[in-house]
Amino acid sequence: MGVSFETVKRHIGTIVHLDHRDDIVSPDVVAQCNALLEKRTVLVFPRVNLTDEEQLAFTDAMGGRINLTSTAVSDAPAQEDVYKITLDPKINSQPEYVYGTFFWHMDGITVDTPPPRATLLSCRKASATGGQTEFASTYAAWEELPAAEQEVLKDLRAVHSVRSSLRPIQDAIPDDVRERVLSIGLVKEHPLVWRRASGRASFVIGSSADHIVGQNVMEGRALITRLNEWAGQPDFSYRHYWHDGDFVVWDNCGALHRVIPYTADSGRMMHRTTIAGTESVT
Repeated sequence: MGVSFETVKRHIGTIVHLDHRDDIVSPDVVAQCNALLEKRTVLVFPRVNLTDEEQLAFTDAMGGRINLTSTAVSDAPAQEDVYKITLDPKINSQPEYVYGTFFWHMDGITVDTPPPRATLLSCRKASATGGQTEFASTYAAWEELPAAEQEVLKDLRAVHSVRSSLRPIQDAIPDDVRERVLSIGLVKEHPLVWRRASGRASFVIGSSADHIVGQNVMEGRALITRLNEWAGQPDFSYRHYWHDGDFVVWDNCGALHRVIPYTADSGRMMHRTTIAGTESVT
């Protein structure tokens, strides 16, 4: 068995090179990936071509899965724990939530469970144009701020909702389903800066963050926009150019992510699994 790691950028990203695909579920590789996940935020396994069963086995080995579509720890059949992300209308009759991923966000911020620890994505078919995924480290975004700015922000809280995350596309949602689509999930209040049990801190921001508690709406949204832009700067971010068979794992609340727009007829297909979180955002 052999595994090696290649740093992509100073603040974010590690490429995982395996001698053999089967090694991905070995205890040694799982332990090293778990240790690296918070340190490096994004782990990239180039062209490993995992099956759904192999992806689920790695998900379980890393910490246990959650079925985000049901927003509860899942005992559903295994295939239901693999979410197919596509704009193909023959597969996805309600694409609004996928279009919402064109904007910086985190997964599972508006559900009534601890947010997912990590998201895992396999590329089954890449888009010929667009479709890359960008990641931005919210650890680096916090840690690289001047101390004076950290002092101003450290105790602020933000209100998150699906309605906020879909605001950029709400006019494109069909009238007959718009309110139902916008009103799913809960309205949740989270600290702007989440201090983990490990001792590290990261921003909890993205498109779901609607406003800042105690600030007027204009000031709060302007602050959230500036922080999203700050986190997304080149020093803190990584863009992954997908190839069929690529597999990427990221620290869900340690990174914003978004997809570069692609078209419904591109055939792009991604299979997502999710590692359950154990820490509430408090």
